[in-house]
Amino acid sequence: MNSNDTEHIHRKFKFILGERFTTNSTIREFHAKDASYHVGEPPFAVAFPKKNKEVSDIVKVCLEYKIPIIPYGTGTGVEGGTTSTDDILCISLMEMNDILRVGQDDKDATVQAGVTRLYLNEYLTEIGSQLYFPVDPGADASLGGMAATRASGTSSVSYGTMADNILGLTIITPDGTIVKTGGRAPKSSAGYDLTRLFIGSEGTLGIITEITVKLVTQPESVAAAVCSFTTIEDAVNTVIKVNSVGIHLARIELLDENQMKAVNEYSGLDYDIAPTLFLEFHGSIHSVEEDSKSVREIVVSQGGKDFRWATDEKERDQLWQARYDCFYACLNLRRGAVGYVTDVCVPISNLASCISKTKDLLSRSKLLYTILGHVGDGNFHVVFPLEMGNKDELVEARSLSSQIVEIALMMEGTCTGEHGIGLGKREALYKEHEQGISLMRTIKQAIDPYNLMNPGKVIT
Repeated sequence: MNSNDTEHIHRKFKFILGERFTTNSTIREFHAKDASYHVGEPPFAVAFPKKNKEVSDIVKVCLEYKIPIIPYGTGTGVEGGTTSTDDILCISLMEMNDILRVGQDDKDATVQAGVTRLYLNEYLTEIGSQLYFPVDPGADASLGGMAATRASGTSSVSYGTMADNILGLTIITPDGTIVKTGGRAPKSSAGYDLTRLFIGSEGTLGIITEITVKLVTQPESVAAAVCSFTTIEDAVNTVIKVNSVGIHLARIELLDENQMKAVNEYSGLDYDIAPTLFLEFHGSIHSVEEDSKSVREIVVSQGGKDFRWATDEKERDQLWQARYDCFYACLNLRRGAVGYVTDVCVPISNLASCISKTKDLLSRSKLLYTILGHVGDGNFHVVFPLEMGNKDELVEARSLSSQIVEIALMMEGTCTGEHGIGLGKREALYKEHEQGISLMRTIKQAIDPYNLMNPGKVIT
């Protein structure tokens, strides 16, 4: 674009948004990347719409002048999904943060895309509701971003992923059309499932602006415990055994000995530096007592130590905050480090073997690493704290990540359980869905023929 075109286009955006369209360098730099190692160039401008029509009007201008777009939430992704270039417009959804309605009897809520999970749950508490939104990826991500990446997290073993907890969406398509998918009915067989098409599309097919989510009732009783094991295989086999006998657990998290060392140092805790499970039980007082007794017996039979209980809400919050801070705890092991994170997911019967092979692979590398994961549903993560700017370490981390994906795929798993594809896992997606990529490209071309929606991400 020449200077006259640029000025003209900026005036159009200013007409739609006023001061909520900005070319401020600090704001542009903030929106250039996510929480990953991927480095982007600041977008030429950032737009902060508040309404569906504003997003629609912005997209129509972008279509007219063939300006590429990146939707942006909280920037907590780890695969470069919101990494930008200098010729792109960033549309931040963070001022679209209204809770539009709560259905107490139907256990649902409709929110704008910029509402974060913590804000929604705080709001529900403030209005005296006994309901809450259960999907918990750790970071206080926006619900729009969580929908776009098909996020899950610590509670997915019990409550499911974002795909399981969304009833409907409002989408702004690449031509600026406002489309509502799904609805509030508990089920529907009306036509193609457009809601599921856009969940996990990472902004490459359109912009999610509203989400209708399911809510659940607060459990009567909650208990949490920590137990350590001699080997990581014993810990994983415990999880497999618990699942096989049908015991209901709200969360089952695994941290290896490296991650436990990091957690103790970062969060000021004193847990054993050994493979460790973090457990949480939800239910009635009776069911929690029975389930915890049964799980304790399995833990002992698998060589684990007895439970160390987090007995009150404050202790539980401290325990789970330590789990949420695992990424930063890992970075804390190495001053000034930048994080490289990868995740895979396998059938739970293959989990012990997959983690064992991964540990064997990593033991032959000089890179520092930690392993943690939502092992109740077969999903685990590897975090590498890399030296900033060290290209050799980055190359090695990428190679190891690729090999971990190969291990998971050989075990009938997937290249990512919850982080998405973004920039970082495009090659892995081809390995996993070699026959499906052409169909994905056909869908992308049909919906976004000018490749304006988050170009270069997921598929190329």
